[in-house]
Amino acid sequence: MRIIIETTRNVDPGDILATLFRLTQMQTTFSIIMLALVNGEPRLLTLKQALKVYLEHRLEVIRRRSEFELAKALQRAHVLEGLMLALDNLDQLIDVIRRSRTAETAKRNLVRRFKLTEIQAQAILDMRLRRLAGLERRKVHEEYKEKQKLIANLERLLSQPKLLRLAVKEELLLVRDKYSDIRRSQIVQEASEGSELSAADLLPDEIVWVMVGDSGTVARTPGSVMIKIPARPEDMPVALMEANTQDILYLFAADGRAVSLPVYQLPQAQEFGLGSHFAELTGFTRRHHVAAALVRPIEMEGFVFLATVGAVVKRIRLKDLPGITDAPFIVMNVPDEDALGWAQLTRGDDQIVLASANGRAIRFDETEVRHMGLLAGGVMALKLAGQTDGIVSMSVIDDSDKAFLISVTDNGLAKATNIDDYPKQGRHGQGVINVRLPDGAGEVVAAALSYINSYLYINTAAGSVKRTGVKKFKVGSRQIKPRPVIKVGLRDSVTGLVVLQNRAQAELEK
Repeated sequence: MRIIIETTRNVDPGDILATLFRLTQMQTTFSIIMLALVNGEPRLLTLKQALKVYLEHRLEVIRRRSEFELAKALQRAHVLEGLMLALDNLDQLIDVIRRSRTAETAKRNLVRRFKLTEIQAQAILDMRLRRLAGLERRKVHEEYKEKQKLIANLERLLSQPKLLRLAVKEELLLVRDKYSDIRRSQIVQEASEGSELSAADLLPDEIVWVMVGDSGTVARTPGSVMIKIPARPEDMPVALMEANTQDILYLFAADGRAVSLPVYQLPQAQEFGLGSHFAELTGFTRRHHVAAALVRPIEMEGFVFLATVGAVVKRIRLKDLPGITDAPFIVMNVPDEDALGWAQLTRGDDQIVLASANGRAIRFDETEVRHMGLLAGGVMALKLAGQTDGIVSMSVIDDSDKAFLISVTDNGLAKATNIDDYPKQGRHGQGVINVRLPDGAGEVVAAALSYINSYLYINTAAGSVKRTGVKKFKVGSRQIKPRPVIKVGLRDSVTGLVVLQNRAQAELEK
């Protein structure tokens, strides 16, 4: 068998030789002919000739590098000799410089008086006064000795071809030790006839955390990396979701529009608030305000449940949503006086909990809201107390009976109540009491479904974020009074919270 390998100028000869070495491990007999440029001319090379050309190339690299380092060391040693002479004759040196009218005159006088070169004289004039200290003078002598030793080694290396070849060998051994890791690619069975390779098969498969900020930053971080949210982040957290790089991220704006983009295309960041603005990745502009975000697995079937501040809810089938598209599309017809605030995935038989700023909450089956088209508006879910009242949270209840509804007021009071204390009702009812607002508390500003061992972050209007655990909250019935969990100033207030559950808790505890 005869193998011809064609190369270009941009190919590293080391890569070609590594490929040739792997070919030699094959249990067959073949001859290798390489078409390569040698000194600017195309030539056909055998394996032995290719190795010889590569070794000559490495010898030339080491020779030219050593000559450059030798010239640099000689130049520095020459300067150091002048500095040592100046330090040994410091009084005469100062006298010559003081008697000179200009810097050029001083340079000429130093050259004539101490037999210096212009380079040495200029180095003396540029010398700082700190070099006159005893320790600095010792450093000059030590550096000169090191340069002399380096010069001797480089001259010996350039004068002996055997040492040059040993240097080539040492460098190749270092490359082998650095890059001789185990094979990472895997050889799998060839696909059978008729099978097709889908786009999902070509995407990376990795667990990550998706971070969305209030000002519009989006980013991802590996699932194995601890998420960092500083006390005063660059952007306030809105969503922190576990995802796979093959999933799709949907961003929902307050006006009822949405965009989608693949998770693997999100920029990587190690700290919350860092990343790219969604306007740089999608069709949204910087005037859009992202109010909600969710991650959709590619193969998932179910629904998206939406809720507005005005207590209007809507349910959409996942299959009705477009796939990956950066062009904004309508998911809900939101009136001008209202705003979309929440979007979560449901399985079709889940329950929904809405909490209001006035301290009430309602729990109902999601099936009470029929699924609608993308252009539809929605239906009412809770009778609000007045024009100043509004929805502050929407949560989806799964089969777990250990969940708690966390409620936080504007002045930093909070409590946790078991979800079983909230009876299931019909949609568009008055709900039940969730929080009895004490004196000093104006309204409930945030609520979320969480678990007793979970952690959450509380955001404030001043731009600070506090991490706390659910265990630190006052746990009890719907009738208990909330207690302080965060101190806020007279001009500050709580604006929201982000709950970290399960995997997030484990990562943060590392």
